Amino acid sequence: MTRPVWIRHASQLATLAGGSAAPVTGARMNELSIIEDGSVWLENGRIARVGTDAQLAEAYRDRAGEAEIIDASGRLVTPGLIDPHTHLVHAGTRQNEFNMRLQGATYMEIMNSGGGIHATTAATRAASHEQLFAESKRRLDLFLLHGVTTVEAKSGYGLTLADEIKQLEVAKALHEQHPVDLVSTFMGAHAVPKEYRDDPDAFVDLVIREMIPEVARRKLAEFNDVFCERGVFTPEQSRRILEAGIAHGLLPKIHADEIEPYEGAEMAAAIGAVSADHLLRASDEGIQRMAEAGVIAVLLPGTAFFLMAESANGRKMIDAGVAVAISTDCNPGSSPTVSMPLIMNLGCLKMGMTPAEVLTAATINAAHAIRRAHEIGSIEEGKQADITIFDVPDFITLQYRYGVNHVHTVIKKGAVVVSGGALV
Repeated sequence: MTRPVWIRHASQLATLAGGSAAPVTGARMNELSIIEDGSVWLENGRIARVGTDAQLAEAYRDRAGEAEIIDASGRLVTPGLIDPHTHLVHAGTRQNEFNMRLQGATYMEIMNSGGGIHATTAATRAASHEQLFAESKRRLDLFLLHGVTTVEAKSGYGLTLADEIKQLEVAKALHEQHPVDLVSTFMGAHAVPKEYRDDPDAFVDLVIREMIPEVARRKLAEFNDVFCERGVFTPEQSRRILEAGIAHGLLPKIHADEIEPYEGAEMAAAIGAVSADHLLRASDEGIQRMAEAGVIAVLLPGTAFFLMAESANGRKMIDAGVAVAISTDCNPGSSPTVSMPLIMNLGCLKMGMTPAEVLTAATINAAHAIRRAHEIGSIEEGKQADITIFDVPDFITLQYRYGVNHVHTVIKKGAVVVSGGALV
């Protein structure tokens, strides 16, 4: 049994309390439930008590000597950040495409010429389990250094049954061996592989008849995702794939309306998706339907930034009543970053969100987007003790001093795993 951990004298303790039962929407996204001179007692991997420092000093006056004390004076304490949309497990990089885009090539032009997802698919197919694990672990270490304690990880760079399974098995191994928790999503429908270019419906049939049942049988994923986009998978194909996943117990997610309006948001609402992600070109009707259906919008401002595109309209979605989460979309082609703090900065600067809204989007709403809000995403008694401490005095300064990693301490399941900005 480890010693209790006592976080004391936080300049601001942003608890995000009160949002565990349902995603946070509208004006409530600005309510962070802040405690000044805040204090948290952690024990046996859980949050035991939350309050002012004076309250906890009184409650634990006979046990204070037992605890590992963390002085958070002058610092902001938040729930551990959560990234609800990544392509963490892959091999290789695509820095050459960055230069191509700077010279005017579009994302779809690069992909259709054999680059993009196809290039990463080739590298991932060729990589061993050990290589994929090592490369992905390095990225996961960096996530942790940037204050992220839980990551969703998609497959989708295998596009064969064996290679999709390989990606998901690497994610499972990382979840078991790394401090950061991983939540796995099957995304065999990430692209139509070259060998099925002339018969994409045959690949859809392969995903439905072979891949989804085997992934479900092995219990390697919780969610099922599809890239619904012109030139990738049509709305009709996407619906078939998502419905097949539902039939096998995989919860639906969808890459929707990224390049052009394509009825992705509308389908997400109709099918009851947990989230619709990207949404740069979502229609007003689609946004309204998502609000009515309770579909979470997972917005990825880093992708738009890196592709030099206009960002999704987070302001419009929040004002329409949609629950918004944000994510890095960490991937080698369109968003090669692990910095959730930068993504929060971009949420303010490029999507019209407030500093409070982006923190809500990166914690409790991100937890809802991966069905973990009962355990993580807020600092409340009984929840898992995942906490990030930033070396800034308040949540506004965290966004004001943009592009800097202000993470000082990270606590995962009650244990200090980052201290002074370095891995423990």
